[in-house]
Amino acid sequence: MNGFKFSKFTEKFISILLAILVIIFILLPFVSVFKESFFVNGKFSLEYYRDILSNRKLIVNTFKTGFYATFFATFAAVIVACYYFLANKKIKNIITIILSITLISPPFVSSLSYITLFGRRGFITYKLLGLSVNPYGMWGIVFMQTLSDLSLNALILIGALKTLDRNVINSASSLGANTNRIILDVIIPAMKNQIIAVVLLEFFRSISDFGTPAIIGGNFSVLSLESYFEIIANGNLSKAAAMNVIILVPALVVYLFLSGSLKTGITMDSFSKTEEVEIKRNGILYYLISIFAIFFIILITSIYLSILLNAFTKMKLGKLIFTLDNFRTTNMFAKSIVWRSVSYSLISAIGGTLIGLLIAYYLIIKKSRMMKFVDMVSNLPYIIPGTFFGLGYLLFFRSPPIAITGTAAIVVLNVLFKQLPFSTRALNAQMTDIDSNVLNSIKDLGGGFKDEIVDGIIPMTKNAIMISLINAFTKTMTTVGTIIFLVYPGRKLMTLVMFDVIQSGKYGEGSVLAFYIILICLAFNIFLRFLMNRDFRKRDRSVFRG
Repeated sequence: MNGFKFSKFTEKFISILLAILVIIFILLPFVSVFKESFFVNGKFSLEYYRDILSNRKLIVNTFKTGFYATFFATFAAVIVACYYFLANKKIKNIITIILSITLISPPFVSSLSYITLFGRRGFITYKLLGLSVNPYGMWGIVFMQTLSDLSLNALILIGALKTLDRNVINSASSLGANTNRIILDVIIPAMKNQIIAVVLLEFFRSISDFGTPAIIGGNFSVLSLESYFEIIANGNLSKAAAMNVIILVPALVVYLFLSGSLKTGITMDSFSKTEEVEIKRNGILYYLISIFAIFFIILITSIYLSILLNAFTKMKLGKLIFTLDNFRTTNMFAKSIVWRSVSYSLISAIGGTLIGLLIAYYLIIKKSRMMKFVDMVSNLPYIIPGTFFGLGYLLFFRSPPIAITGTAAIVVLNVLFKQLPFSTRALNAQMTDIDSNVLNSIKDLGGGFKDEIVDGIIPMTKNAIMISLINAFTKTMTTVGTIIFLVYPGRKLMTLVMFDVIQSGKYGEGSVLAFYIILICLAFNIFLRFLMNRDFRKRDRSVFRG
């Protein structure tokens, strides 16, 4: 009986602790940005809002860029997903490999690759096509944002098509529908909810992105970039806060408007077994989709290969020569930042996944009313721009009772809670499939709270846990906006050092750091999948022996 009471106490204590954590590390920083934006020299004022909103060009630039990037990114993702679904098994495997690798997208250096390939002296535009194209400005930003996010957007849509019942397509074919009609009436409608998810994600990412405008924006400025300058150059936290609030409000409106029709979350079934669909590959629409899809896939592959090219080459007397000088120069300062980045990413991945698991457990299994509020608050970072979230931490944690500005803790906590929405969504989805009879059996055999989690919940949500770990680790390794205001010069991470060296014109060293980030993330991904498959094989052998 004492053990039962202790288990109940533990459950209650952990649920309260979860609520306290999300309030302190998500809700209060969120509120701090709003509070700061309404005060000038300690007095309530709307001065900064009037000043920002009077700059019509800046507002129009921001949301025009967001609209165009969202449109073209969604279009490209739909095209690639449709082509994937209609392709044969061999092509599907190739596309999956390309999208999976290019999903690891180091910031800044992709924009550098874009200039290398499509600039005034770009390899493709100038050397192959003989064109002298200006790569800077709004269309350069839109083009780069479209390509940078293509892999994730396409995988989200492919995940939806993996669940499409093949009998629907067979029925449509039996009724005389040609390939064009099947694409328009069956395949694209099947992605409706995920298309909405892509629109939301892309719009949020686009209007809050300051890295791409900083590298290839030229004289074209947007709110996110100006808010960065207000903090770094002017130290005006209040005006930067007002800019971030203006970015957030329309993003919140779009989210509320579209999320009502979003019945399903992000489907992460994109890495499951490929299956070839029996459909005729003909018709004008199919050929157009194939041409555009191949074009987009070649583009993102070219940008990735350009990263490798920049890392292993240098320009000498007007010619590219193979060299390892970039690696030698980078290795002189890279060792400490590599270990720091990896350790922060591991803590973020493990901690965020654990918190997401417990929130999902109390919400789905225990059906806790309080956890509905916790889940709602924990999903706030989903719609908060990275600079907004980072600024919130800078404002809230700069003074007691939790003065942790300048420490490693503030960086780790920031990236941990920034990635929490993905973990909770993935684990919530898989938690709904758990058979309650299994958990009841654990209780009947005398198991407590710990046994229920360790022996029941974790084994049955292993796939979602793996996806959560991979996502949190990769996002932490490649994040910039959310931590750029929090990291002190002596404790910088790989992405921030990459930003510094690219800004100073050291493109080779920046590409080397990007190459290291890609290798580390791929190694972590492969290692986790190996562990998971190995565990499944052990379990299967033990069942066979039994």
